[in-house]
Amino acid sequence: MTRRLLIVEDDPGLQSQMRWCFSDGLEVTVAADREAAITALRREEPDVVTLDLGLPPDPGGATEGFALLEEILRLAPLTKVIVVTGREDKENAVKAIGMGASDFYQKPLDADILTFVVNRAFRLAELERENHDLAHQSNGTSIKGIIAASPQMMAVCRTLEKVAPTDVTTLIIGETGTGKEVLARAIHDLSPRGGNAFSAINCAAIPENLLESELFGFEKGAFTGATQAKKGKIESANGGTLFLDEIGDMPMALQSKLLRFLQERVVDRVGSVKPIPVDVRVVCATHQNLAQLIENGSFREDLYYRISEITLDIPAVRERDGDALVIAQSLLKTLGKQMDRPNLTFSDEAVNAINCYSWPGNVREMINKVKRATIMADGKRITSADLELPGCEAAGASHLNLRQVREQAESQAILQALQTSDFNMTQASRLLGVTRPTLYNLTDKYRIDTSVATPEA
Repeated sequence: MTRRLLIVEDDPGLQSQMRWCFSDGLEVTVAADREAAITALRREEPDVVTLDLGLPPDPGGATEGFALLEEILRLAPLTKVIVVTGREDKENAVKAIGMGASDFYQKPLDADILTFVVNRAFRLAELERENHDLAHQSNGTSIKGIIAASPQMMAVCRTLEKVAPTDVTTLIIGETGTGKEVLARAIHDLSPRGGNAFSAINCAAIPENLLESELFGFEKGAFTGATQAKKGKIESANGGTLFLDEIGDMPMALQSKLLRFLQERVVDRVGSVKPIPVDVRVVCATHQNLAQLIENGSFREDLYYRISEITLDIPAVRERDGDALVIAQSLLKTLGKQMDRPNLTFSDEAVNAINCYSWPGNVREMINKVKRATIMADGKRITSADLELPGCEAAGASHLNLRQVREQAESQAILQALQTSDFNMTQASRLLGVTRPTLYNLTDKYRIDTSVATPEA
């Protein structure tokens, strides 16, 4: 990651000397007054600032320098500010540290000492940023495990956040691979039950003759091989959340027993006549059309109304504007670290292919393809061939100019990220996977108005 340094100094001679000190490995920007410094701060997002307190119109005092220090710390509190003072000006140095400056340096200029102080500030900034990123990994949402920036998915997330604190029975519907279990776990984690058990069972993966005992448990001697009593999934989730995946595949005979549990909140173990009260929240999921199953007579209508007090309809990846690339970039970052290939990026034609592809397998298919590409890529740029994706032309966009398609998609994604983050440039750049200076350049390129952005804390 490129290190960025802002030198705030009104003396042209000292500007040149300080630039020379940091000629290698740094992007150095120089500002001679307060206004230029604030502009550079917003544009370049420097990690470290060296600030001479004696700035015009008060070059002999420190009024302007202290005012600028205060403004820098307000606009970019993570930035490390090194105050530069005169040899006998210890009082102002101490005052600056008290205001929030990270360090100070006294003139005259000594290249070795100044380099040491600045490098120390860069290292401190990097450590704080790493800790901040670890504590705030949100992928565009405040919900663990969900990677989204599209309006369609953000609406689902907002509903989830409202539903989670309640005990309402929730139905999650969506195509295979859209992340229904991830949302179910998020509901659990965000609820008051989050510290208790999350018990999941796939109703389509267990044979019909075993599903009842798996769900409700059994008593010793209830059937051949039942040598001791066993709790079912429902009892195991007592105090927590029960997740019934693929509820549409539950046999009719078992649906009536589940309905009784939802109404009475008691469990009848197989082979027992003694009901056991259970306090559990129920979340169900299916990729099937339950209305069609009800019409066909394979799903109980009364059970449907019991499990769908609130319904979350997860859109497929192809229906989520811009999310395909956001998800792919997040997966590449994670998988690249896991496989010791952290510098991999997508080529332009791979980005186009990701955006053009319909992703019938949704996020699950994307994980598979990005993992394969991470392994197979020869250089540092992943191609559409590495992803085993057709190009945009093969996908039916041959009549379009790819540069125009890319620019239109880029412009739309930037505007969407800005709207999603309430025009917070730091959050928007994180959603898009670019630096803030890059985002500023792109908004200038596409003439996107960012004037409604608020100062970022």
